[in-house]
Amino acid sequence: MIAELSVEKLRKKCDTQSLGCESSAEVGTLQAIIGQERAVRALRFGLGIKDKGFNVYVTGMPGTGRTTAVKRFLEEIARKAPTPPDWCYVNNFRDPYRPEALRLPAGKAAGFQADVENLVRVTIRDIRNAFESEEYAADREQTVKTFQQQKTEVLERLNQEAQGEGFLLKPTPMGLISVPLHKGKPLTEEEFLTIGQDERDEIARRQQKVNEMLETSLRQARGLDRSAQEALQKLDQEVALYAIRHQMEHLKPAYQDLPEVLSYLEQVQQDMLAHISDFKAEPEEAEAQLPFPIPAAKHEPGRRYAVNVLVDNSSCQGAPVILELNPTYSHLFGRIEQEAQFGALTTDFTLIRRGSLHRANGGYLVLPVEDVLLNSLSWDSLKRALENREITIEDAGERLGFAVTKSLRPEPIPLDVKVVLIGRPDLYQALLAYDEKFIELFKVKADFDTQIPRTEENLGNYVAFVSTLCNDEALHHLDASALSRVVEYGSRLAEDQEKLSARFGEIANVIREANYYAGLENSQLVTGAHVHKAIEERYYRSSLIQERIQEMITRGLIKIDVSGSEVGQVNGISVLQLGDTSFGQPNRITVSVGLGHEGLIDIEREARLGGPIHTKGFMILSGYLAERYTQDKPLNLSARLVFEQSYSDVEGDSASSTELYAILSALSGLPIKQGIAVTGSVNQKGEVQSIGGVNEKIEGFFETCRLNGLHGEQGEHSEHSEHSEHGVIIPESNMTNLMLKEEVIEAVNKGIFHIWAVKTIDEGIEILTGVPAGQRQEDGSFEEGSVNDRVNWRLKQMAEMLLYFGKDREERDKEEREDEEDKEGEENKEGKE
Repeated sequence: MIAELSVEKLRKKCDTQSLGCESSAEVGTLQAIIGQERAVRALRFGLGIKDKGFNVYVTGMPGTGRTTAVKRFLEEIARKAPTPPDWCYVNNFRDPYRPEALRLPAGKAAGFQADVENLVRVTIRDIRNAFESEEYAADREQTVKTFQQQKTEVLERLNQEAQGEGFLLKPTPMGLISVPLHKGKPLTEEEFLTIGQDERDEIARRQQKVNEMLETSLRQARGLDRSAQEALQKLDQEVALYAIRHQMEHLKPAYQDLPEVLSYLEQVQQDMLAHISDFKAEPEEAEAQLPFPIPAAKHEPGRRYAVNVLVDNSSCQGAPVILELNPTYSHLFGRIEQEAQFGALTTDFTLIRRGSLHRANGGYLVLPVEDVLLNSLSWDSLKRALENREITIEDAGERLGFAVTKSLRPEPIPLDVKVVLIGRPDLYQALLAYDEKFIELFKVKADFDTQIPRTEENLGNYVAFVSTLCNDEALHHLDASALSRVVEYGSRLAEDQEKLSARFGEIANVIREANYYAGLENSQLVTGAHVHKAIEERYYRSSLIQERIQEMITRGLIKIDVSGSEVGQVNGISVLQLGDTSFGQPNRITVSVGLGHEGLIDIEREARLGGPIHTKGFMILSGYLAERYTQDKPLNLSARLVFEQSYSDVEGDSASSTELYAILSALSGLPIKQGIAVTGSVNQKGEVQSIGGVNEKIEGFFETCRLNGLHGEQGEHSEHSEHSEHGVIIPESNMTNLMLKEEVIEAVNKGIFHIWAVKTIDEGIEILTGVPAGQRQEDGSFEEGSVNDRVNWRLKQMAEMLLYFGKDREERDKEEREDEEDKEGEENKEGKE
């Protein structure tokens, strides 16, 4: 018989002494990504290389702590990187619809904004004070008076010349006109008609001359008006320039090394001089001249000179690391806001808002790829930005090609950023297959594993992770017993005694729940009992379906035998995955064998309930039977196999060894112990192969046995306890995956539950039947009375019977007569002897 597994092999304990601390409070914070050397090397490469397209795609399953670990890793690298520049948008005085972008050294933008705001405020104040001063009023009055005097002299001279020609200049609404004089008085129309023709012609000639002089003088007067206006404008500019220049000369030295800023300040000065009239009146005075009020922001004369700080890195230590969890188009690329004015929406450069790309420019941007792909505009625009290395802010509707109202087109900002996408492996493969630009822009793959080796170094990092979590979230620290429980739970999640799970999200949730139970008991530290309770409560909250199934088994609604022996019937174990929980469920597998040529028939497949992997595993059984038993005879049988009371799809090959045991039992006629369940796949050579969910399968069958009476738990009152042996047969290759619950280990320790690990079908059938499997002899036969001998004999018998029934009646009668004659001859011979 195959020896069962000892208690020590069912769960790898974590010795508290190996942790090197009494509690997590003694351990420092986590400084590195735990056990992900491959991913770390990929990250370092992708972040270190500066060439175009070497952005990083971090793959891994959700819950492995990818996002948190990557963000911390980036922050550590970013601290040593130079701080990127600030960015501002300012008015483009030549084309207001295309605001200009200004680059300033890190931390300078806010100061520049304040300097310009102060410059405009003080300059406007000084200009208004200058225009309201007595000196300006006197200069303006003198200038006006000078040109008015010159204009008066021109008009007086014109009047004298007109009088010399016998005309009077008379002002009318249409301007000055010349009126002829007669005897010192204006000539009336009636008097003009009474004079002779010669005299009228003379008056017309002289009037023509006077009109020409009038036109010349009026041109001189208009020229003097223009000169006066220009003189006044020059006076205003001289006064304003004095006020502006004083402030500019004070401001420019601070930006001597920034030519773009100095150029902008020169443009501000020129624009102020071109719009002096905007500064003369107070806003209240300007508004009073309108029949309706307008928003204050719109009539502020200094708004056109404001500095819109888009990115301010004054508080950034090193390069920025931005995690954008809602990567919509506007969140990534910014937006241009609008204000309502007079029932219409208006905008200007001061309403440009930044996006995550602006904040991360010069540093690192972390994005969840699933959310980016859900926003198709975000994904396409992100690729365009990375390819062109610039950030363009535009209306989303315009980006989609829709007709929109006229808006701003801000100058693009150069982009220098490392984008780190975080997503599932299947999305990475899909992007590789369907997006040709993807591999050009994301050339580095950092693959996060769900498991890490259970080494001494990683144990220390596990404890450091716990300490960091407790410090960050103000949780109670864990004592050594609790830490050892967390480590064991990590191996349980990894389903490997030599591994730890990298699903740190789930580990963290267990610690938080254990902290809750510690708080209820007013415990200063979280103990192993608190962690155990947290794990059990998590399992209990999700185990309603399992309890209902176990209840149906106990009540006999689902027929599962855990005592006695049956021919052609064996208990298999499947794993049900229901959202956040998975558990093992026993299944009765039966087989019926008869004569026929059909071979092995999978009823699940015939009913279209068997999946392709299950069908493959079942078809392998024919290969095993053919190689083992039919070297000297045909495989003539009809064996129908089914999962009893199974009404849903059956998938996977983990029951193939179970099915084979049922077939061997049916062929050999040897009963199988119903208290033993089986799991494991098989190949054509009869080797039992590993399967998944081994812990859940063992625990699921253990629970069924416990509810139906384990020997030692219900004692003498159990009807079959004295004659029943309970346990599970697993593949030997799954031994390293065992991290069973304490209650199962305790039952094994008491000898009321057993776990065997087998390599071959022969080892498994010996446990199930209690009969040796039997080795093949030199003559090709098997050991007499063994399982294989019985199967071989049954298959031979079935082949002969089919051969017999395949002949015609006369041939069968002849053979029967010959057999009877041979039998009579042997009896006569024995009688004579």
